[in-house]
Amino acid sequence: MAVKNTNWFSEILLKWYATQDRPMPWKGEKNPYRVWLSEIILQQTQVAQGWTYYEKFCAQYPSVFELAAAPEDEVLKLWEGLGYYSRARNLHATAKTIVSEYQGQFPSTYEEILTLKGVGPYTAAAISSFAFDLPRAVVDGNVYRVLSRLFGITEPIDSGAGKKTFATLADQLLDRADPARYNQAIIDFGATQCRPKLPLCDACPFQHQCKAFAEQSVEHYPVKAKKLKKRTRYFNYIVLGPPQQFIIQQRVEKDIWQRLYEFPLIESEGDLLSQEQLIAHPDLDDWLEAGARFQRVSKPFQQQLTHQKIIARFWEFHLSELSKTQKSEQILVDRQQRSKFAFPKIIDWYLQDKSLYLELL
Repeated sequence: MAVKNTNWFSEILLKWYATQDRPMPWKGEKNPYRVWLSEIILQQTQVAQGWTYYEKFCAQYPSVFELAAAPEDEVLKLWEGLGYYSRARNLHATAKTIVSEYQGQFPSTYEEILTLKGVGPYTAAAISSFAFDLPRAVVDGNVYRVLSRLFGITEPIDSGAGKKTFATLADQLLDRADPARYNQAIIDFGATQCRPKLPLCDACPFQHQCKAFAEQSVEHYPVKAKKLKKRTRYFNYIVLGPPQQFIIQQRVEKDIWQRLYEFPLIESEGDLLSQEQLIAHPDLDDWLEAGARFQRVSKPFQQQLTHQKIIARFWEFHLSELSKTQKSEQILVDRQQRSKFAFPKIIDWYLQDKSLYLELL
């Protein structure tokens, strides 16, 4: 869509922005390493949660050289609890690329930045404008919401045509004289003024220009074509080992939590396994034949992910002799060493829960 005389938009937006104070540790940052770090952390993450992780990563890895040299397990452990772990793996891989191919100097053009692993058009535009003052408009969830409401755009934001429409409009509206300030302003406006729920329409400087407000249909924007399909998965974890020790293994399949650690797992369909079903399961045969003795089972734990819900129960078994039954990819660790390994959040919850058990005799 084409818009004539776009200067009014940036003038109103930047006038609003001049009255705002939304402090964030990466705001105004020009170091491309730190800008990139903040943008990767903030993908799929709220500012309040990402803030702490950004500060931890900056302290642990003050430059791309330290991040590139770190073991992957250490990076994943520091990322633990933030979710979407592919971001951490891509972050680590890209750090290595910047060191090996760019001698530690962050690439300074949009096209080069876009080639980095884990960097899409939004992130490349953000780094380009914030770190290098290049005239690239950011288009994230905040921008989609602001522009769709203001201009009454009904094209779905998750369609190819819709993405093209919003990218074109965002580029037309961009203040090319100060792209970094403009981009931060529109992001902050969407986050604090034109919010997803309960937007502050009565105090909005764009109230007279906003089509969604005029139509009293603000809650209907932005439009999405696809409905998110969610499924529920049932994980039966086997916590096995001598006292104060247990066996863990790394998730290597292309699935959730790739390269994080977990206990031996039996995934079931439709519901968690009962004690009788678990004991009869063939995956447990070798352990039982070696003398594994069931001790107790945890309450069910739940973790909601974007596309799926995980319901897990932890079955504790005692087994004094592991050498004949432990698989090559499995590791026997002391409970005191668990802080060295990155676990999914649901396993952390179990490890921290000392009281809520159902004793089964």
